[in-house]
Amino acid sequence: MTNLPPLTTETIWAILNDTLDDATVNQLVWHSLGYRYAISGSGWDTAAVAPDWKEAYPEPPDFIEHRPPTVKLTRSILAENKQLLKELGFQGYKVNELAPRKTRRATIANWLLSHMQSNDGEQ
Repeated sequence: MTNLPPLTTETIWAILNDTLDDATVNQLVWHSLGYRYAISGSGWDTAAVAPDWKEAYPEPPDFIEHRPPTVKLTRSILAENKQLLKELGFQGYKVNELAPRKTRRATIANWLLSHMQSNDGEQ
């Protein structure tokens, strides 16, 4: 996970516009949550992961493929940050574009924006 793009609004737009691959999108969330792959290759280091995430997901989940971890992301967005995608100018997807994968990417983008807001953009 060393070649991740910087956590910027350009990266958020790449997630929303589906120009950033799913694996990288997942890795951005994992990194932001504190998951690190152990250098020894022995699995995941979760020392920096919040206890509720570590308990629910001892290994980082696939947020795009599976709904439950994405729901957990949604619930962890601070109330004052729920509208950050709209503030960014995202109008949402058209009805004919709606699919679980896209809505999960939008959730991830909003969560990452909230994370950026809460951490002053630090990654």
